[in-house]
Amino acid sequence: MLDKSKKTGNSNFSEEEITRFDALADSWWDPSGKYKTALEFNRARLTVIKTQIENHFGKGNLPPDYSALSIIDIGSGGGLISEPLAALGAKVTGIDASSVSVEVAKRHALKSGVDVEYKHMLSSEAVMTGQQYDVVINAEVVEHVPDQRQLINECASLVKPGGLLILATLNRTIKSYVIAIVGAEYVMRYLPVGTHDWRKFVKPQELQAWVGDRFALKHQTGMRLNPFKGEWLTTPSLSVNFIQAYSKHE
Repeated sequence: MLDKSKKTGNSNFSEEEITRFDALADSWWDPSGKYKTALEFNRARLTVIKTQIENHFGKGNLPPDYSALSIIDIGSGGGLISEPLAALGAKVTGIDASSVSVEVAKRHALKSGVDVEYKHMLSSEAVMTGQQYDVVINAEVVEHVPDQRQLINECASLVKPGGLLILATLNRTIKSYVIAIVGAEYVMRYLPVGTHDWRKFVKPQELQAWVGDRFALKHQTGMRLNPFKGEWLTTPSLSVNFIQAYSKHE
């Protein structure tokens, strides 16, 4: 999932990243394709995301009224996060600057009968509309853009006061290099070689600093793969994949 664009001007994108993800766009939803392991990862990640939304907006033991929630998924790719949340009743906007991925997401939502609004645009363009959302999601995007701080600042500005910001990425550690790049790309071939650049991985404390004092960190958890069962699980360790949830002060 990548916030990317072929637009000219001062855009926060990488042409190399655009080309790579455009070529793989039709594989987003293929359970036997190149994103097979990513689909398994997404199921576990969605559980964490939904739990944070329900903890933040629910009342007591009652889940929130999803139909009252506005959500924007920044770098929505093929819609792996946008579509399931829209299926719960939320008003979801998925943005991605890959027009190819946007069309794939639209076709899948139409086939599934789920109402999602997908737009070919950057987060900077979303900010310019002046619209804010109850939930802003940026999942596995920040490690693919040149100006990471700018992207996080834009995400933060899109959150309504009292809203929720959910960020997911990869930590910049030796362990993440061994597992997420050497293991996942070169050995197990879970992802195409070159999907990630370890130098662009982000430490949790860096994300928190970029988000700033307008927000409070509510929750963070790591994700790990059980290679024997092929299942993704949450873990207290943030050393490889991790997710953070922030609430914006009123």
